[in-house]
Amino acid sequence: MKRSDIRENVFKILFRAEFNSIEEMKEQTSFYFDNELSFDSEDIELVLISDKDKEYITNRANAIIDKLEEIDKEITAKATGWEPSRMGKVELAIIRLAVFEILFDEDTPNGVAINEAVELAKKYGQDESSAFVNGVLAKFAK
Repeated sequence: MKRSDIRENVFKILFRAEFNSIEEMKEQTSFYFDNELSFDSEDIELVLISDKDKEYITNRANAIIDKLEEIDKEITAKATGWEPSRMGKVELAIIRLAVFEILFDEDTPNGVAINEAVELAKKYGQDESSAFVNGVLAKFAK
C-alpha cells in the first residue's frame, strides 16, 4: 500500500476519534478495518489492506491519539484565532495528522506532510478546506 493510501486510512481513523471516546477507539479501529474497502487512488481498483498495513495504520493512529493534547496545544499556538474546537472535524483530523508528521516523524519531510494534508482536504473537505489546512500548516513549516 502506498504511503498516501496509508495516510488516508490513518486520517479516517482519526476522524472517528472526533465522535468516540479514546476508550472506544480500539473497537472503532477494529470496526473500521471490518467495514472499510480501500481503493488505489490512481487505478480505482480494490486494494486489500494487509495485516502489516493494518498494524502500521493502527499504530500510527494510536501514536497520534496519544499526543492529541500536545498536538492541539501546538495548533492553538500557531493557528491564531482558531481553537481546535472551532475547526471543522475533517480539517482538524487532517491538521492533527500533518502536525504529528511535522513534529514527531523524522521520516516525513514537512513539505510532504503539508502537501498530503492539502490533498486530503481537497478530497474530504469543503471547497475552502484545502486553503485553510494549507494556511494553518504553513505556520509549522517555518
